[in-house]
Amino acid sequence: MRFGKIDYLNLAPFDVFIKSYPTTSGFKKFLQLHKSYPSRLNKDFLFKRIDAGFISSIAGYHSWRKNKITSSGIIAKGSVWSVIVKPTAQSEDYQSATSNALCKVLGLKGEVLIGDRALSYRYHNGKHIDMGKIWYEKKHLPFIFGRFCYNTHGDFYKNLSEKFNQKKIKIPYYILNEYSQKTSIPKKYILEYLEHIYYKIESKERLGLERFYRELLFKKIKKPSRF
Repeated sequence: MRFGKIDYLNLAPFDVFIKSYPTTSGFKKFLQLHKSYPSRLNKDFLFKRIDAGFISSIAGYHSWRKNKITSSGIIAKGSVWSVIVKPTAQSEDYQSATSNALCKVLGLKGEVLIGDRALSYRYHNGKHIDMGKIWYEKKHLPFIFGRFCYNTHGDFYKNLSEKFNQKKIKIPYYILNEYSQKTSIPKKYILEYLEHIYYKIESKERLGLERFYRELLFKKIKKPSRF
């Protein structure tokens, strides 16, 4: 089984969870070798080079239509801190198709920045607009930035998702310290950031995602595909 993972701080709790989850050594080795940014994983998933992963929501549309989805995602209800627009020249972030599309849906102008780079920019007091905050103000619904989707081995991945959703995860100090050294973001700030992220998809989260897909249709924003 081939699982690909977004290599951002927003999945730090999943990293901790999967280390102790009973999977094969081959599964965990593949996971460590296939960590990347969202748009890269989108391609790997659509071309079936990976079986499953937290896929950017816009690329997860096809899985949603086929019901090859789990009840886990990367979600914010309001400010998210790591998906922002900088007040500079209009520019997309090559790392995230969902965030680029969300910027268009919200009618925002500027440079899209996501992930740990966005979080670092915010930490250093860079001027920005938080897209999670604007979405919630307009729609009064959470936003799913990425969804745990699968191509094959559905029963295994749905069970993994359920176990992850049930688990209350505390990040060990040594792992938190590793994240801090890797990103140059203080440990306290990382923990504050993770309070803005949650992972269990329920009715309001599903409705928020459906509204996003509807907006993509109205605005004729193309979704990633194999062709």
